[in-house]
Amino acid sequence: MLAIRSIVHPTDFTGASANAFAHALRIALTAKSTLYILHIATAQDTSNWTSFPHVRGALTRWGLLNPNDPPEAVGSKLGVRIAKVELAPQSTIGGILTFLDKHPADLIVLSTEGREGAARWLHGSVAEKLARHAKAPTLFVPANARGFVDQARGEVYLRRVLIPVDREPGPAAAIATIMKFAHTLAGFGVEERLLHVGSNPPQVKRHTDPHHPVPVAVRRGNVVETIIEAASDWQPDLIGMPTAGHHGFLDALRGSTTERVLRQAPCPLLAVPVRS
Repeated sequence: MLAIRSIVHPTDFTGASANAFAHALRIALTAKSTLYILHIATAQDTSNWTSFPHVRGALTRWGLLNPNDPPEAVGSKLGVRIAKVELAPQSTIGGILTFLDKHPADLIVLSTEGREGAARWLHGSVAEKLARHAKAPTLFVPANARGFVDQARGEVYLRRVLIPVDREPGPAAAIATIMKFAHTLAGFGVEERLLHVGSNPPQVKRHTDPHHPVPVAVRRGNVVETIIEAASDWQPDLIGMPTAGHHGFLDALRGSTTERVLRQAPCPLLAVPVRS
């Protein structure tokens, strides 16, 4: 299982963030984590505390709390600590990175749509910077895509994971992290499928049995279009992508291309940093 002690979930209070919030809360419940719900104020904002996601309301809908339970029941009954944090007006990425300096996270959960669309989080190499700076996996949850957490019931539907791989970065450690993440949330019945776009796929040893290599599906074509096509064909519940700065798959998915992948992908994407 994957130890997830601390989760940071930046939010802009829009409806587009609701799907990501449900994922962050469900993961925190399963892993018994501290969940930081982070908002960066704008110059036009006044008091925003009532705009934060209603944690107890969600837990009550999910049948985990009673309507008359006190606030401390979130911790005493469910083993989760919730911290709602509002930062002074500043750049989005700067505020997140400053917060992560003081509060290292094991997982970051981001919505990929908001007031300014996916580019608000993913402009240039923001995705890489977040994952690399925090040394933690980053889960991107497209607002309008099919998530693996049901917002109404809090149930997890995570059965298939698609993992695009290449020789660089070496994917073995990231694959292990991705599958531990899936097993933590959904048990050991989750199916993995490795995908290489090109003609020379890496040899990957199974993380649970190094004597038996993992089959790697091979497709040719444009990297981005091929990943989207494979995701559409196989309908995974999660796409996991190893990334190592300027040598990771996210480099092939920058700017508008990243936006295109995340908007078209049928599920969330987990970016896992790999040491070069």
